[in-house]
Amino acid sequence: MDEKFDIQAYMTRGVERIVADSLKATLRDPRESAFMVKFAAASRKASKIRAEAEKAGEHIPPFLIASITSSCNLHCAGCYSRCNHATEDTEPVRQLTGDEWLAIFREADEIGISYILLAGGEPMLRRDIIEAAGKMQNIIFPIFTNGTYMDDAYFQLFGRCRNLIPVMSIEGGKEETDARRGEGVYDKLIANMDSFHEKGLLFGVSVTVTTQNVEEVISADFLDTLAARGCKLVVFVEFVPVTEESQELAPGEEERTILKEGIDRLRQDYDEMVFVSFPGDEKSSGGCIAAGRGFFHINSHGGAEPCPFSPYSDINVRDTSLREALRSKLFLALQDGDMLVDDHAGGCVLYEKRKQVEELLQIK
Repeated sequence: MDEKFDIQAYMTRGVERIVADSLKATLRDPRESAFMVKFAAASRKASKIRAEAEKAGEHIPPFLIASITSSCNLHCAGCYSRCNHATEDTEPVRQLTGDEWLAIFREADEIGISYILLAGGEPMLRRDIIEAAGKMQNIIFPIFTNGTYMDDAYFQLFGRCRNLIPVMSIEGGKEETDARRGEGVYDKLIANMDSFHEKGLLFGVSVTVTTQNVEEVISADFLDTLAARGCKLVVFVEFVPVTEESQELAPGEEERTILKEGIDRLRQDYDEMVFVSFPGDEKSSGGCIAAGRGFFHINSHGGAEPCPFSPYSDINVRDTSLREALRSKLFLALQDGDMLVDDHAGGCVLYEKRKQVEELLQIK
């Protein structure tokens, strides 16, 4: 680990801030606030577990991203998952089963992971896995969904299991969202939000930030639309180019400054909402937090990868534990080297330096 930067302390502070913001955001809803009080206690316990592991020389990140399926019903423009062939239209073969994912969730709880982000493909196609996640009340599961599979059964599940938080992808207004995701998607998302609000259920949105929409997605007009419908969580995800043609959409220093200053303002103006930026300010976080520094990724077939944008793996959780996956040769080489803290043009440093990552995979 970098001696000049305490990644464990940095990530713990980040988790504590998210928990504190979430408690504040749910004060007016007795059911949500009761759950968040219980989760706050579980989060403190998880932090202690990670701190004890750190003292013993083992770094456990608080976040895991789990791509629970490689199927999706949409073809969004610039989708990293399709460009990386992690999402296909063909029938998936040998994906992890619901029982295998439940075992992963249980081990994650044991080693102190507090948040597991469910992604895909379209994660809501795997209702069995989401139901399993609902049983793990010490972990919050944000579900990054396109929102097109929301139904009464899911609304009932989210009502019973407050640790499941649907996070619907939106690009800004109707024109921007439908242009990237398909005609009618924006109206479906708005209808979902109204239903969540009516039922008193917590939900969030995920916004892909590009050089073209950064000003709009931090604007009062956009945030007022979300706030009026009861949105409590906004996750800003910087666009990662996975083709040379889309490089110009990746936020650079100027756009990242605009986003950071905008989020600071939003946290003041919308105190009942939680704002998270991914990957966030990498300079203040000691570089990229992938490869187990702050989070890691498990793909739908069990491969442990640095992050969804860097689909490289030398170990599979089907054959080993999460603990062993975090000690994979690839993860340790990335943590011990300079690549994660190197300056880069924009988007994902590991994608930009993918040839070097591929070379690390050849090390025996």
